[in-house]
Amino acid sequence: MIQTYYNKIAFAVYLLSIQQTHAFSVSKISSVSTTLAHQHRRKQNPFQLQAEPPTNTNTNNENLTPVEQERLSQTFGGFTVKQRLREEVESPFRKVRLIFFGSSAGSALVALYFSATNVLKANMGGYSDAMPMDEALTNCAINVAGFAVCAFFAYRDYQLGQVNLERIAKGGKLAKLAVVPGNGERALRTLSDYRRTSRVLICAGGKEYVQDICKSLNSDQLSDENNLPQLLQDVDMLVVPVLLTENNNVGDTKAAWRETIPSESDRNFDCAKADATVAFPWNNAAWVDYLESEIETAVKQGFDV
Repeated sequence: MIQTYYNKIAFAVYLLSIQQTHAFSVSKISSVSTTLAHQHRRKQNPFQLQAEPPTNTNTNNENLTPVEQERLSQTFGGFTVKQRLREEVESPFRKVRLIFFGSSAGSALVALYFSATNVLKANMGGYSDAMPMDEALTNCAINVAGFAVCAFFAYRDYQLGQVNLERIAKGGKLAKLAVVPGNGERALRTLSDYRRTSRVLICAGGKEYVQDICKSLNSDQLSDENNLPQLLQDVDMLVVPVLLTENNNVGDTKAAWRETIPSESDRNFDCAKADATVAFPWNNAAWVDYLESEIETAVKQGFDV
């Protein structure tokens, strides 16, 4: 009777887990969109990263005390408390699903123990309370299936949570990247400063690619006057060129930009013409750390970055 009771519980948990799986939809994980432009020569294979559009959400810690900020910045398991809280806000039922599927897998495992002992008793013989072998094997199969299904969904939900945490952490790295505005401002700014005011377009590539962008923004290459800088200002677009050197390091982008030599088709060239819509990277080590995974992805896709 006890074994039958455990088997019924295990089978009910198995059916319930399937129903719950259909009830919960897997959240789509958004990431920074990447556009790759193919070039024929090495280091002229740039890629562009577009940050999140402007938002009115206040993501700063202006209203937090220093103690609260310190607690949110504490790290465990490779992620900060703030990042884990944000992931929980984005997926509020993930922990509920983990507890449900985890406990269901544990229950199925316990039931499997009792059903396995019944199979052993039926095989050995001599026990008055031993159930038929067919029924014992059926109970084992149900418990194994219930454990496998519940454990699979628990593990998958855990993996999705880790991927989401990595995305949030990478977004935090992006927000902390520092730039120097091209319009002459002396104060350093981070990309998070532009989050609520501008769309940031990161253009990374070799020296020739960076200088091509400079000529496109700062010279009249067509029959009429180049109004691209003004159009970028109208849509609150900030262009951040990033110079990639050998071994995928970040070089002196501003120097390469200022040293651009126009061709015959680049009329009225002035390298400072688009400075209001341009910012240059600062603290190259942080930029290398952020771009490393993006470059690896581009290489895996067959681009010579």
